[in-house]
Amino acid sequence: MATWSERDKKVVWHPFTQMREWSRDPQLTIVRGDGPYLIDDQGRRYLDGVSSLWCNVHGHNHPRLNQAVRGQLDQLAHSTFLGLSHPPAIELAENLVRVAPSGLTRVFYSDSGSAAVEIALKMAFQYWQLRGTPRPRFLRMEHAYHGDTLGAVGVGGIELFHRIFGPLIVRSIGVPSPTSAIDSGETPEAAMVRSLAALDSAIASHGHEVGALIMEPLVQGAAGMLMHPPGFLRAVADRCRAADILLIVDEVATGFGRTGAMFACEHEDVRPDILCVAKGLTGGYLPLAATLTTDAIYEAFLGERAEYKAFFHGHTFTANPLACAVALESMAMLEESALDWSRDLARYLERLLREFVAPLPFVGQIRQRGLMIGIELARPDRSPFPAEEFRGAKACDAARKYGVILRPLGDVLVWMPPLTLTRDDADLLAHATIRGIEDSCG
Repeated sequence: MATWSERDKKVVWHPFTQMREWSRDPQLTIVRGDGPYLIDDQGRRYLDGVSSLWCNVHGHNHPRLNQAVRGQLDQLAHSTFLGLSHPPAIELAENLVRVAPSGLTRVFYSDSGSAAVEIALKMAFQYWQLRGTPRPRFLRMEHAYHGDTLGAVGVGGIELFHRIFGPLIVRSIGVPSPTSAIDSGETPEAAMVRSLAALDSAIASHGHEVGALIMEPLVQGAAGMLMHPPGFLRAVADRCRAADILLIVDEVATGFGRTGAMFACEHEDVRPDILCVAKGLTGGYLPLAATLTTDAIYEAFLGERAEYKAFFHGHTFTANPLACAVALESMAMLEESALDWSRDLARYLERLLREFVAPLPFVGQIRQRGLMIGIELARPDRSPFPAEEFRGAKACDAARKYGVILRPLGDVLVWMPPLTLTRDDADLLAHATIRGIEDSCG
């Protein structure tokens, strides 16, 4: 009888995967979860070092989250949100408004981070149209990543992901990111000055036609866990406010405890005009996203039906009741204890990184903000490895032999575990990463 892996290779096309390599190499098939661990069809256990692509918050197969889904399943599995409502969506919206930065008072649901961003861009675009002063362009950060739908790609800045789709997208205006390469010698302060000067220039030249600036706050995740200098987010927000440019903050990756706060923009007391959330919203259980905005933006869309000022966007599974119910429980768990535990865990991981990972000769730079961590591989002289050697991918493959699942971003190894990892689990994460680096680079 064919194995799951053999059956997969006959019919499935995986995301961000070169399927020729996939089809010839052995692959894992995960059949069960247990806390921070994933278990394959052979019964082998692996620590989920990247939270199943940055979304698992409390661990897998959690009894409280399981019960939240089961309880809602006995009431209502799904009902359209077009022209109808239901209690879980209403309660979740109330909770999101309560914990979000002040001024965000309206919640528009969708089902993925890309969709949440797409909605934010369309909202901003239509908002200025409704005000009678069209502003069709957007500002974005260099190396930005906001998803893979076409609108999100249009405000993305990772050439590898987006270059082929150039003819399909509306081009945005890029601003240099306030981050520096490991071998550039530029200080964070200098990088911030350089970036803000470029932003000032872009606003001076194009501010009259720019409807919004979109950015990932504090950490640019998909770019390799690039960290912004302290104060940069605040400085960008102040410039947007002064220029009457809407600020869209993409917290799809940074939200729900990843940086030690419910939302990353809390660290600098930034109140965006539009906030995008997804990934950890349901604790990693079900697809759900939300785009939060202000009364000022919401009210611009109000009018009589015949005026056609409504926001014409929606999804079949918008505000799915099962997803909303488990999101409510996940948020309750975050506020009860998981946020506090995540801060303790971040400090413990920082010690492991400093004492055991950083001294390795093939580690060039370590970047950390809370539980968002990038370990950049480099040669002992700190020069990068040739891209075609795929050292990051090889290190992640090697780490699996020691019981940990990781995914690289180029030659950056990512740690982004569930918030509830124990210290023993953290020790395993460090041990497997070290061995993976040694096996692949030594």
